[in-house]
Amino acid sequence: MFESRGFEDILAGVVPWLETFCEPVATEAGGDLAFRVREVSPLGLRSFDPTVAGGFFLSEDECIPADDEDYSAFSTPPVQGLVLGADCSGSENHLLLGHMTLALARRLGALVDFDGVLGYPTPRDETRDEEDLTKARALVTSLPGTVVEVSYSTGGGGRWVRHVGDVEFLTAWLGHPDFHLVT
Repeated sequence: MFESRGFEDILAGVVPWLETFCEPVATEAGGDLAFRVREVSPLGLRSFDPTVAGGFFLSEDECIPADDEDYSAFSTPPVQGLVLGADCSGSENHLLLGHMTLALARRLGALVDFDGVLGYPTPRDETRDEEDLTKARALVTSLPGTVVEVSYSTGGGGRWVRHVGDVEFLTAWLGHPDFHLVT
């Protein structure tokens, strides 16, 4: 997000919205929210059985912005982050998480940090493949909206990137036949 707000203030605006289509919406130890989706139509989905999906959580990202991240592609860097996540992977969870993220980003005027490179196989053991990265870049640039690579320091002393995009990009990505989130 581009403006700093207290997490409690954010929750005060988000919890009533979540309660319209999720249950239970409960605050866990540490202040995070935990919930399950019961109704998907508020997210723009129609034929979807939410009982096949797992639970979700919302917490404050205390690492945004980190000193090692390069947000120079944005005229204003983000000053605060939230983490919206799923308790388990799978296409149903990816789809619900993507649509919830889109709705939340619209409500808060926020960017979406995908926490990895979309269309890129998850790197293992610090291995990087330039051909796979080129394919991932071609994929994201073929979609409308804005997506940028934000570089950061890796544990091995190198640099790597992750995709950060706007709601227009996420909308297009959700409609792409290869849609999935970074696992």
